[in-house]
Amino acid sequence: MSKFDNDKVMPRYFAIAVLLTLVGIAVIGKAAYIMTAEKQYWTDVASRLVRDSVSVKPNRGNILSCDGQLMASSIPEFKIYMDFQAGGLEKDTMWNDSVDLICEGLHRIFPAKSAKEFKRDLEKGHKKMARHWPIWHRRIDYGTYTEVKKLPVFRQSKYFGGFHAEEYNSRRRPFGSLAQRTVGDLFGSKDTARFGLELSYDSILRGTDGITHRRKVLNKFMNIPVTPPINGADIITTIDVSMQDLAERALIDELREVNGDMGVAILMEVKTGDVKAMVNMTRCADGEYREIMNNAISYRCEPGSVFKPASIMVALDDGVVDTSYVIHTGSGVMEMHGRFMKDHNWRRGGYQDINVARSLEVSSNIGVSYVIDHFYYEHPEKYVEGLYRTGIAENLDIPLVGYAPPIIRMPEKNKRGQWLNWSKTALAWMSIGYETQVAPINTVTFYNAIANDGKMMKPRFVTKVVKNGETLMEFPPVVLKEQICKPSTVRTLQTVLEHVVSQGLGKKAGSPLFKVAGKTGTAQVSKGAAGYRSGTVDYWLSFAGYFPADEPRYTCLVCIRKSGLPASGGGMSGLVFHHISEGVMARHLKLSIDDARDTTSVMVPDVKGGNVLAADYVLSRLGIKTEREWSGSYADGNPVWGKARRKADEVELSQMKTYGNTAPDVTGMGARDAVYMLESRGLKVRLHGRGKVKSQSYPAGKPIHKGAVCVLTME
Repeated sequence: MSKFDNDKVMPRYFAIAVLLTLVGIAVIGKAAYIMTAEKQYWTDVASRLVRDSVSVKPNRGNILSCDGQLMASSIPEFKIYMDFQAGGLEKDTMWNDSVDLICEGLHRIFPAKSAKEFKRDLEKGHKKMARHWPIWHRRIDYGTYTEVKKLPVFRQSKYFGGFHAEEYNSRRRPFGSLAQRTVGDLFGSKDTARFGLELSYDSILRGTDGITHRRKVLNKFMNIPVTPPINGADIITTIDVSMQDLAERALIDELREVNGDMGVAILMEVKTGDVKAMVNMTRCADGEYREIMNNAISYRCEPGSVFKPASIMVALDDGVVDTSYVIHTGSGVMEMHGRFMKDHNWRRGGYQDINVARSLEVSSNIGVSYVIDHFYYEHPEKYVEGLYRTGIAENLDIPLVGYAPPIIRMPEKNKRGQWLNWSKTALAWMSIGYETQVAPINTVTFYNAIANDGKMMKPRFVTKVVKNGETLMEFPPVVLKEQICKPSTVRTLQTVLEHVVSQGLGKKAGSPLFKVAGKTGTAQVSKGAAGYRSGTVDYWLSFAGYFPADEPRYTCLVCIRKSGLPASGGGMSGLVFHHISEGVMARHLKLSIDDARDTTSVMVPDVKGGNVLAADYVLSRLGIKTEREWSGSYADGNPVWGKARRKADEVELSQMKTYGNTAPDVTGMGARDAVYMLESRGLKVRLHGRGKVKSQSYPAGKPIHKGAVCVLTME
């Protein structure tokens, strides 16, 4: 007989089984509810849970100019939030008492949003008892963050008041958009590099993440460092801020003058290959010019006549001609294998008989193409091999993403001796810069080699990596080719390129102060399958050269793309080259004041209006007499606004009356003082030109309306 009583035991087992089944169903049901209805809530909670190990971001390294000026640096930025569950009932009471003051304070700090809007938004978060409710939708800098932190409730600890922030590393460029495509930028939301040197040297600049453990002690979390973050190193670039600024202003002024679509300017140091300035301007939809693409390294196009020196270099180096070889160009039109080659002056009768040197000086298409076609037609591969020898087709392998190496095709035949990629006219047109694809950076590197007596240097953008004052890595100048041609060929081309500027088509690029050598280029831009003449003709205008020609220091290339006529490489791009070269060379002038001083005369400078107290201080230190009817000391730091008028042996400084609610008269002032006076009264200022203020669009004495624009014309 069984010792178990089934009538008593089985009902108990059944009851337990039913109970466990119901518990299991309840657990499954709750899990399903959490996975569906409460999924988003618990996802948000999980994202805020403190992990045992948290990565700590390092500080990103700086990018500096060649003279140590900051071009890109990281500063902290914050997104601010509110935890309405922190602090319990006591905080809730404080919040209700202070919410109006908080919203008024937020409106004062962020005027774009009214106090009512802030209150409505925050009350919505308070009603939901949200733990991570955004207070402001954008990142704010440290100064703004400290201002917000001073508001009621927000000044409490985050565990009681609930105010907390997420910190980000934000990239800032002190010089704004200067050299933007070269320096590069970051994706703001991800703090990752996008382009330029930021991307190329990202592993050096980024540093290494650290690790910290977070432990809860007495209801507070403590950070226990495990591995400290290693901050990124700084990189020293070759960019010269003043040269970059000069090149940008010169190029933009000419683009506006000729209504250009795009412009490129590259300035390179001859001996080292250091890129001192690289400008990439594209006209945007609003008519303004900005750096949106690095066309200097990526815009691969038919270079036009700036390619001709490479063709003549090949012919001179191979010994098939010399500069005295005469070409009969006739009236400026010559048939070449069924197509007509024309010179730019064919309507005026052409150049008739000219030698090789003169054909480069006046950029004769017939002169150059006849030489190459006549001597290399049977073996075009010899000509292309010569081009490769000159380095014009070299892959520069520069450390910037987006670089497009040149495309200069080598003639090929099939087994039956038929050309696969060649035509009868290919050689003639290739010799004058068509049927090739060359980026501006390759063109300027080629001309730099001519200036450097045949030694081709690799373009250098970064000289070294430093950290805490210590050099970690150096990037010395790299020689790509010791000699691109025979020394005699280089000397010949140097002389011819000087003549292009002194007595050829490049006169506008020259300077009366120093010798310039270079070559003009005006090429039609192909529009793909549509060809060169579909509607309005686009032109690629170039001037490539170096200065001073007798002792080269810098090589410069200027390219402009525009639609329609007039179009002149020498008259447009050459003019930009002229402004850049004279501006750069002006920095190298070293004059002694003793050599210039005439003991029989008094030197009285031309003084701008503005803070005449500062002007009086400087003039007194120079020993120049001033006439004034006001008092004050420069040491006090309070400006005295007025006008300055130069006399024979003194400067008259007169104080002017200023009224806070009307626009002051700023004519005759410098840009800094004029902008300060107008903007401190609530006007927005725009500048045109350089020098003194000649006129102001917002009349002096007119009542000021906050936010109105005043255009200052400088001269």
